[in-house]
Amino acid sequence: MKNCLVVDDSKVIRKVARHILESLDIKVTEACDGRDALNQCEAAIPDVVLLDWNMPVMSGMEFLQELSRTKMDARPKVIFCTTENGIGHIKAAVEAGADEYVMKPFDRDTLESKLQIVGVI
Repeated sequence: MKNCLVVDDSKVIRKVARHILESLDIKVTEACDGRDALNQCEAAIPDVVLLDWNMPVMSGMEFLQELSRTKMDARPKVIFCTTENGIGHIKAAVEAGADEYVMKPFDRDTLESKLQIVGVI
């Protein structure tokens, strides 16, 4: 079974994402900010990270930068999940290491499509 780390400071977004991901037979863990997510990735590498942009403690961009510096056996796929929809934001996310980008609010079909694109399902 594939696993996904959902990183968002909104408990509601984490709950919605969990519901969708579990319906796709994906195991879910959660983190409330980038620092928590980085610590979890160092402990156990997920197959994919669903990552919010704007969070306290450590933003999604800061998380991506730190993840790229971290020595890991494998790197998780990263899907940015945010309300930031400018082309500059999307370009910056991809350049920082994001594999895909999904806009909030998202639905099951959209998230499933992004997971297929990155090869998780």
